[in-house]
Amino acid sequence: MFKSLKIFSGGHANLDYICNTLVSFGYKRQDAVMEEGEFSLRGGIIDVFPFTFELPIRIDIDLDKVQTIKSFDPHQGKSLWDHKIAIILPFKKSIASRSAVFSENSPLENFVDINIGDYVVHNEYGIGRFKGFEKIKVRDKPVDNLVIEYEGHEKLYVPTESMHLVQKYIAFASRRPKLHKLGGKEWQGIKNRTKKGIQKLAWDLLSLQAMRMSANGFEFSKDCEWQSEFEKTFPYKETPDQVKVCLEVKQDMQQTKPMDRLICGDVGYGKTEVAMRAAFKAVVDKKQVVYLVPTTILAEQHYQNFTQRLKDFPVNVEMLSRFRTHAQQQEIIKRLAKGGVDIVIGTHRLLSEDVVFNDLGLVIIDEEQRFGVKAKEKLKALRLTTDVLTLTATPIPRTLYMSLMGAKDLSMINTPPENRLPIKTIVVEYDEDLVRQVIQKELNRKGQVFFLHNRIEDIEHIREKLARILPSSARIAVGHGQMASRELEKVMADFLSGKIDVFLCTMIIESGIDIPNANTIIVNNANTFGLSDLHQLRGRVGRFNRSAYAYFLVPRSEIVSAVAGKRLSAIQEYAHLGAGFKIAMEDLEIRGAGNLLGLEQHGFVNAVGFDLYCRLLREAINTLKTLPRG
Repeated sequence: MFKSLKIFSGGHANLDYICNTLVSFGYKRQDAVMEEGEFSLRGGIIDVFPFTFELPIRIDIDLDKVQTIKSFDPHQGKSLWDHKIAIILPFKKSIASRSAVFSENSPLENFVDINIGDYVVHNEYGIGRFKGFEKIKVRDKPVDNLVIEYEGHEKLYVPTESMHLVQKYIAFASRRPKLHKLGGKEWQGIKNRTKKGIQKLAWDLLSLQAMRMSANGFEFSKDCEWQSEFEKTFPYKETPDQVKVCLEVKQDMQQTKPMDRLICGDVGYGKTEVAMRAAFKAVVDKKQVVYLVPTTILAEQHYQNFTQRLKDFPVNVEMLSRFRTHAQQQEIIKRLAKGGVDIVIGTHRLLSEDVVFNDLGLVIIDEEQRFGVKAKEKLKALRLTTDVLTLTATPIPRTLYMSLMGAKDLSMINTPPENRLPIKTIVVEYDEDLVRQVIQKELNRKGQVFFLHNRIEDIEHIREKLARILPSSARIAVGHGQMASRELEKVMADFLSGKIDVFLCTMIIESGIDIPNANTIIVNNANTFGLSDLHQLRGRVGRFNRSAYAYFLVPRSEIVSAVAGKRLSAIQEYAHLGAGFKIAMEDLEIRGAGNLLGLEQHGFVNAVGFDLYCRLLREAINTLKTLPRG
């Protein structure tokens, strides 16, 4: 698992072994090498275009000895530079992205693929196992059918036009479900019990929605000339989805009922710009804005971005986090209470009891699932009177279906920014030679590197190892959450300004940090991270119009657990643009989602699967809506 092929200049090598390994790695033999994933053999010369390389390499072998390894121009065949070592990784072709856009029939059908052997749920017959497709003659014409196996090896054939009745079985427990008997009464009984049990939750959701609809919020004005001037300062071209979502947010703000909108968009898809425009709109109407983020690092970066974008406008922006001294924090809190601060960016510190606002109009929450229970309770109270905008790259299932059920309004940003490329994702065993090659390749193109090691106790030891294997000119700096705030702030500023080549850090960079010149990330001990964490970390690179790489390293000496293996396979498979939603659902499958909905609802999800549960809940809500009141 997660192997690589190493070839040394001057070392021994066997032509047949190299060719067979390349084939097993997914490379195709061609007459000439032009694209990644191709190789050719002419006499004792192997040309190969390795995954993650900018150019192909030519390996000259004579009498089982490697004479030279050189990069070359595939169009002219001209040799460019020598390599002492080439490390070739398995080739993974990027897969195309689909558009839990949501479908009316099923919340999940556009996010979850069904593979042979998966458990599935048919609305009328219950839980079975998908066995593949089979053609059956209907009126002398062959028709494609899904084949689902039930208890006792009985089979159900579902015509493809009825596919919407079948969904992958996903639950909050990772254990295998029981297969149902075709034509038995058990499934109908389970469905009926689930429908009854769902009614209370449906009523609660409707009550919450009714409270929001009847609450009096602030009705913001329509866009003014300043709004247009501010939006022109956006340095990029808006995507169609950004334009659409900005419009939805503004329309919400211009109503009397408080906004509660969730914006789902993959890492780097421009959610922050939507939030900035909403914040500016609020300030124009003399309302205060809170921008709540999960880490001090992200607070600092947003503060810098807001300050830069608003420098030509009379808007007071402040940051409240541990990067501010106690005296500075007290001063900011005083000014907030008097209305002297328009926009305040910070961590959960903003939800403390001593923070009081003069006239709060908008709360923006970045990745709400990363905040604790106390913070969420405070936010729940704010939602009834204040406009709230929530941003997420990988929606947790509860947030996802609360949106689907109408408890929140939902906006999707599906279109990637112009020139955005998929991030090449590699899962491989830790190898010092590979680490050296990867970092050196990024530094050769004047880029920067994140090296993530999430253990503070031995992070200095890792720094020493990196210093030993890299050229003395490579500038390495360390950053973690236990450093003095001023020291960490300086390191981050130095990395942003290009004074640091390799930033060796912990998970402090996970959420939102954006360094356009850093386009390689190496994650050590990647087997210890959750799937959505890996996706967030991968999103720290690829913000520029050049190829970006994410290397997830697993220890050589340890056996990777089955669950960790699934996570690492999923992060490598879902490397295309817009994969965040797939990853959210895959994460739910791999680990189960814990008790998100209360014990009783948890049992219902396990009984019928998450997708059918969502459909039954929507049905119950629609039924309750039509009942006469009082």
